[in-house]
Amino acid sequence: MSRRYLFTSESVTEGHPDKICDQISDTIVDTLLAQDKGSRVAAEVVVNTGLVLITGEISSQAQVNYVNLARQKIREIGYTDATNGFSADSCSVIVALDEQSPDIAQGVDQAHEQRETSSDEELDRIGAGDQGIMFGFACNETPEYMPMPISLAHRMARRLSAVRKSGALPYLRPDGKTQVTIAYEDGKPVGIDTVLISTQHAPTIDELTTDSEVQERIKSDLWEAVVQPVFLDINVKPDDSTRFLVNPTGKFVIGGPQGDSGLTGRKIIVDTYGGYSRHGGGAFSGKDPTKVDRSAAYACRYIAKNIVAAGLAEKCEVQLSYAIGVARPVSILVETFGTGTIEDDRLLDLVKHNFELRPAGIIQTFKLTSLPSQMNGRFYQDVAAYGHFGRNDLDLPWERLDKAEVLQEQAKSLFSQAIA
Repeated sequence: MSRRYLFTSESVTEGHPDKICDQISDTIVDTLLAQDKGSRVAAEVVVNTGLVLITGEISSQAQVNYVNLARQKIREIGYTDATNGFSADSCSVIVALDEQSPDIAQGVDQAHEQRETSSDEELDRIGAGDQGIMFGFACNETPEYMPMPISLAHRMARRLSAVRKSGALPYLRPDGKTQVTIAYEDGKPVGIDTVLISTQHAPTIDELTTDSEVQERIKSDLWEAVVQPVFLDINVKPDDSTRFLVNPTGKFVIGGPQGDSGLTGRKIIVDTYGGYSRHGGGAFSGKDPTKVDRSAAYACRYIAKNIVAAGLAEKCEVQLSYAIGVARPVSILVETFGTGTIEDDRLLDLVKHNFELRPAGIIQTFKLTSLPSQMNGRFYQDVAAYGHFGRNDLDLPWERLDKAEVLQEQAKSLFSQAIA
């Protein structure tokens, strides 16, 4: 019997209070690693009306002005008007940082001297920076191998910021959220049920002053400038039955840190797969790559995406787990939800044979400590908004498909052996 259901995912713009914090945290990571690849970073940021608090634990030889970094990022996001209750030049920035605990560093200190190439023995000596579980996912619903709901929500959020910054819709302000509900039949997307955008805006637009006039104008402009361009290369499109909701409360003038406080790591589902896949619970932003919450989650996505791109499954989820100070994963799981062309156990063997999953090996494979310096001090901050996965606008090493052909050939060999 055919099964029809709805699935919803959300995204937020770079001006959302939580995302301000993520971006400041990752700007700190970028700046420290660009000067000192051995930096250990666990940077947390809190924002509220007129306030930025930078806290956490950092051990580094880098020389950084954290106050200037925060102000620069806030200005880039678009908070430059003090009348909005939060501005790059007028907010108070408080720095309260400690050094990383030596107990945590124990067993992973050699990562300070991580080179571009290391021997197998050296990789085994560099343990994980913490225990934990990480998931990665990929499916064939979109060109970027992401679930359709989160893919479309991210596209709209990015577009929302783009038309604000370009001046196409100059009355928009930085804070905003998007949400997309997809109709599925038998696991396949077949329709757009609901599109929701909540965006901060000026109280008046041109000659329009009443709330109803302003909202009507915003809804019309967003449909034309934000929604329609997003669906150009998507087979499933809105139709007459699709609901389009804009600022359902009636208006959204007070927003950003003035409207709500923000905190690093509070948008982990937005950062990953929109709830479509499981999540291990660890945030990404503000952490250097020795933290497997970040680096191993990137490795999981890399594996899952290459498996799907190789045609070995329609959807794939990978789980890794680690123990602090131990290099090799405690466990590895590959799940294809019945869509695999070969058994999941055989896929697991291919994963173990083809992918480096020790923390230092992941760092080495993706050059995670070198990228900030190679990119002029700007890498992690660019994935801190609009998702860490499926980013065709960025050259992310964990999004590359350089293992797909190898997996395909090895799977054929396994299949031939099974028949023989």
